[in-house]
Amino acid sequence: MILAQALDATYWGFLGRGIGAILLYAVIGILLMLVGFWAIDLTTPGKLPQMVRAGLPNAVTITAAGMISMAFIIVIAIYVSSGSLLQGVISSLVFGLVGIIAQVAAVRLLEWVTGIDIGEVIQSDEPRAAAKVVAAAHVALGLIVAVAVF
Repeated sequence: MILAQALDATYWGFLGRGIGAILLYAVIGILLMLVGFWAIDLTTPGKLPQMVRAGLPNAVTITAAGMISMAFIIVIAIYVSSGSLLQGVISSLVFGLVGIIAQVAAVRLLEWVTGIDIGEVIQSDEPRAAAKVVAAAHVALGLIVAVAVF
């Protein structure tokens, strides 16, 4: 009780806003990661959710890299929003969606340039070096998009 009296009303407003921002950004982050997962699934032969659940190593590696790269973009979009919750939410959504489009395009380009058959790689039961290349492309592009936002 003494602690509550010692802290003024602005602190409690700050605390409430922070909790709300955490929850809102968590929802946005999850939604964007799900959209990113769906985009990878849509543009890759086979059913990605089933491959990940089955523990296919290349599907898991590439999917995990895609999720990490999305997180880079979202974190930087939040960081550069200068404390404005609305600006941060809009920036996260817009940059996240642009990042997903850029990643899908880059992976398709990588597939074409290198001759990697991503569909075959992702469905393999054995770890493949090509999966590491695709995963690295996801992470690298996530960093590039994130820094472009900054």
